[in-house]
Amino acid sequence: MADMDDDQLLDALGVEIAPLNTLSRTAREERIIAGFEDILRFYQTHGRAPLHGDRRDIFERLYAVRLDQIRKLPEACVLLARLDAPGLLSGATAARTDVEGLDEDALLAELGVGAGPADENDITVLRHVRSSVEKRAAEAVADRTPCEGFGKFQPLFEQVERELTSGVRKALRFGRDTSIAQGNFFIVGGQLAYVAEVGDTIKAPNGESDARLRVIYANGTESNLLRRSLQRALYKDETGRRLTDTNMGPLFGEVPEPDDIEAGTIYVLRSLSDHPFVAEHRELIHKIGVTGGKVETRIAGAEKDATYLLAAVEVVATYRLHNLNRTRLESIFHRLFGAAQLDLTIEDRFGHPVKPKEWFFVPLHVIDEAVERIRDGSITNVVYDLTTARLVG
Repeated sequence: MADMDDDQLLDALGVEIAPLNTLSRTAREERIIAGFEDILRFYQTHGRAPLHGDRRDIFERLYAVRLDQIRKLPEACVLLARLDAPGLLSGATAARTDVEGLDEDALLAELGVGAGPADENDITVLRHVRSSVEKRAAEAVADRTPCEGFGKFQPLFEQVERELTSGVRKALRFGRDTSIAQGNFFIVGGQLAYVAEVGDTIKAPNGESDARLRVIYANGTESNLLRRSLQRALYKDETGRRLTDTNMGPLFGEVPEPDDIEAGTIYVLRSLSDHPFVAEHRELIHKIGVTGGKVETRIAGAEKDATYLLAAVEVVATYRLHNLNRTRLESIFHRLFGAAQLDLTIEDRFGHPVKPKEWFFVPLHVIDEAVERIRDGSITNVVYDLTTARLVG
């Protein structure tokens, strides 16, 4: 037995030697398999085949085109049968794109295919993401730079955050409305984003309209990405949101509403209270109200009403308006000056703590300007900046 070689020894022991599986694949087959494995990973993550469409993520669209191309390859069914447990090759699980209508460069860009020296004209060669896709992905996350003059935008972000907290604005999932216009607010990548400027309309390489944006972020940075790039980023981001506008509806209209009054008065009061804080800042603390009757009747008995700080008041300004909606008007003042609301608690006649509302730490001339802006309709374009005590927009 000592003279036996290994094969003879195994034979004597009754052990059969199975030939090694030396199945080899061509470089083309390996690339097809690698490309299909990317699609399988997408299926496993999302539970569906990749789909076409402008609203889809760039990589999903790439995989959808790739799947269409693989389905056309005569060898694909046999080559990928072992991998295709979901039946992606046999089912029309994704809307087909008109790949025949694409020229070679466009198809290569969609597929992310790069031609090697030996297969320069083979558009069925499937490879991982290449330069064309990298460029588009880089565009989608355009570089951000420090925002010049961020000070004038910061009050806007602070105001929007208050409006979200109070319910004046709502955050809606991006997708149903994909429009992007100057003045819009979004949440993208966990950051509040404000579209400060929209450039001239340009034609994208695919023939669709686009525009360069100036987008300001709440962290003090900005970017000049394309509109379609922002749309893709918002659509791809599961937490991407559009913030609704603060449109309270028309203040003055021809169609009467339940809370409309034919004629009314905006009045501004100043307290004569001897409370130390009020006395110190008397010239800056004002109450803003709206009434359809006489102001004098409204403030009668102020000394006994905690609403008026249990003290007499003086009327420092009145503004006569017609055909207005009182609720909307009051909402606008609270939205505009909410951050400047007086934080003061006093005891009523029964010793109970009361925190009066509608008193604001705002100079009278700013209230004058706000009323004028209500009259000309520009009030929705401004916010009140606490640091400078003025309206900015």
